[in-house]
Amino acid sequence: MRSQHIWKEKDRQGRKREVRAIKFGGKWKLQAKTSEELQWTYYEVPPLDDLLALRDVLWRKYQRRRASAEDVAAVDKLIAEQRRDE
Repeated sequence: MRSQHIWKEKDRQGRKREVRAIKFGGKWKLQAKTSEELQWTYYEVPPLDDLLALRDVLWRKYQRRRASAEDVAAVDKLIAEQRRDE
């Protein structure tokens, strides 16, 4: 089953940035694009900041029963793996 989460943020220079996180086949794929870019950037290894933001989005959705605990746990695992690798 496909699960998609989208959020927007501003970077340090004040540019708007949209991030999409899609879970398909049990794997998370993240992509991002600023308002100035024409093409999406697809991440093999997503930035830690984006994973933390995804975790926050999922946690808030979980509180409203719009996301599963398994999704939150899966992102927590990705965050722990990335912190371990750094």
